[in-house]
Formats: sequence, C-alpha cells, structure tokens
Amino acid sequence: MTTDAAKDPKQFPVLRNLQFSPIKEGEEQYIVLWDPSGLSREKLVLPLNYFFIIQHFDGNHSLQQIGALYLKRFGEFLMPGKVEQLVADLEAKLFLEGDRTEGAKAQARHAYREAAVRPAGFAGKSYEADRGQLKKQIDGFFSSKEGPDFKPSSNKGRLIKGLVVPTYEPKHAGPIYAWAYKELQESQQPDVLIIIGTAHAGLEGLFAVTDKDFETPLGIVPVDCPIIERLKTLVPEYFSEDLAHLTEHSIEFQLPFVQTNTGAAAPITMVPVLSSFSAMSVSDPSVRATVDRFLAAMREAVSASGKTACVIAAGELAHLGMRYGDSAPPTDFSFHRSMQYDLEMLKYVEDLKPEEFAGYIQKEKDQRRISGFSPIYCLLRLIEAEKGQVLRYDRGITDQYNSTVTYASMAFF
Repeated sequence: MTTDAAKDPKQFPVLRNLQFSPIKEGEEQYIVLWDPSGLSREKLVLPLNYFFIIQHFDGNHSLQQIGALYLKRFGEFLMPGKVEQLVADLEAKLFLEGDRTEGAKAQARHAYREAAVRPAGFAGKSYEADRGQLKKQIDGFFSSKEGPDFKPSSNKGRLIKGLVVPTYEPKHAGPIYAWAYKELQESQQPDVLIIIGTAHAGLEGLFAVTDKDFETPLGIVPVDCPIIERLKTLVPEYFSEDLAHLTEHSIEFQLPFVQTNTGAAAPITMVPVLSSFSAMSVSDPSVRATVDRFLAAMREAVSASGKTACVIAAGELAHLGMRYGDSAPPTDFSFHRSMQYDLEMLKYVEDLKPEEFAGYIQKEKDQRRISGFSPIYCLLRLIEAEKGQVLRYDRGITDQYNSTVTYASMAFF
C-alpha cells in the first residue's frame, strides 16, 4: 500500500539522470556531478560519503531508510539537518525530479520553440568561435600529422553513402573527423545529409528530430524541409523531445566540417536526428518495433523527396575507466585489448551487418559501454552500400584517472 509519505519527494527524493566523475585533490577523493541534458548548468562536488547518500535517491528509499544504511556503512549517524540541506541543494540545482525541474523543462522547451535557429552552443569551447579562426582550425586538422592531408581519395568522384564520425571534442579529435570529411569532400555530393547523433543524456522515445536550422560561426545549416515535413506526418511523436538538440553536441560538432569541406555547388541540407538505445535493448520487442517504425519512416521520407542522401552516424565507441563505472583505471594492456575488440566489432560495421554488430556487443554484455551504438546501427540499416572502411581509430583521455574514450572515422560507398 502506498502511503502519502511515499509520494512526498522531500522524503523520497529521486535523482535525475546525471553524470558523475571521480576527482582527486591531494589525498582526498571526491565525485563531481553534472547534468548531461544541459537543463542545469551547475556542478556539484561531493565527498564519497555524500555520494553514497545520493545513490539511494531513487524514490524507493526514504531519508530515514537512507540514514539507517549510512549508519551501517560508515558507523555513524547521519544528521537529519545535513541530509535535508543536501536535498534542498540538489533541488535548487535542478538535480532532482519534481515540480521545480518540470517547470524549468517547460520554460526551456518554450524558449527553444520560439528561437529562430538552434544556436551554436560549443563555439569558443570545443572549437573556434571566430569565423576565420575556425576555417584555419579545420584546415589544420586536415594538414596535421594525424590528419589525412590533401592527397586525393581513392574514392574520389564516387557517390558516398555514409560516414561514421566521432563526437569527441573537435579541438582534440579534429584530425580523426577530417579523415571522414575528406571522403565527403571528394565524393559525388549527396543532396542531403541525414545526421544521426548520439543523445548522450538519453531520450524517453529513443529518437528526437528537430525542424530547427543550426547556426555555427560559419553560418546557417538548413534542415531539409520536405523530408522534415514528411517525417512530421509519418512519425510526429519523434518531434516531442526536440529540446534535446539544444545542448547535445554530437551534431553541432559535425557542422563546421560540413560547411568548410563539402564541394557542393548548392548549400547542402540536413535532417538532424538524435538517437539513444543500447545494443542490449534491441532484443526487446517494443524497442525493436520503435526502431523499425522510425527507420521505415526515414526511408519513406527520403525516397519521397527523390534526393540522394548520405547518412552520418556521430558516436563514440568504448568508455573505459572509473569515470564510466569501472573499479580501476585502464592499463596499457586493458586499453590495447579493448582496441582489439573495437576493431573486431567494426568489421561487422565495415561489412554492413547491423545484427552481427549488435550481437558482438550483446555477447560482451556491453561492458565497454559502446555509446555510439544506436546511430551506427541506424546507419547500417538505412544505407545501401557495397562496403565500409575504417579510415582512422584513436582515443581520448577524459580525466586524471586515465579514463578513456575510443572513436573512429569510417566511410561507406
């Protein structure tokens, strides 16, 4: 039987879907929390005992029950005033589910719908904000020793069908992006780009499409209105979470490369899609049905437009280390073993085998957290190509504990 107290979020708080990372100051270890959806711009640094407390903010544990667990774990009483202050701090930062957070979401959604374009949110942070400097930066990624340089591609002049690209910070991974965008630059140009990005904060409905044009320091990248309107008719439900595009970086990071390096005579249009489902979930019939429905609608909308499309899957591969839930930092051996697994997994992507790609990750029980699974899986099911090719593979270090993200550039013709 549910009591009134059980419904009281003050007594049964629910933590939102936040991200966290360990940090070290001297000999002390802390956990820093932030909101990947961008609804809250705040960060909160907690000692490990407080992190233990909030891990039980799941709506099922009362503050009294959490106090008992705390006593058992740490051997000391949790003072009610301290935990109530913690709840108040989390609520003020929009880190808890509840009326305050819902009100902030409604306000943000309204502001996004009223805006003329989706603004550049990461210019000046992840890449140059000045137009001229950004063009120089992009050119530098191509000519750097890790980049592809300007030698002609062996696929020059062919119709490109798809790309897999990173979503890691361009200022660090730019040369890896450049390997993929060189193929787009030198190919027979498609009419439209279907850019499927990873929704790092997650989505309730698995997909989110927006009808907003995207702004960057290089100008506006317009959406393809006929395809967007067709999708609104076929699958209107996938426009309900388009606010997710406001703070998600995975599509924005692609656009300066698209604007600088495509050889199209006319400005290229795009269909911006965010996706969020795991390899483990595609065996669930309801998830499978949702994915099938969306991909069928996308095929129909593109076909009805009569346009040639290139699908760009923006996503990362493995996530290793304490930041991502492992008990210890990765070693050189564990990283090289993961690299071997990545390249084995990407063989199925090269061979355009979506179910085998999913099966590889399922067999691993997704222990390496392949965050870009959903966009890559969608690409494999949407395109009709002869073959894919891994162009470049690399990794980024994300914290002082050597936590590691791997990523690759691929092209499909």
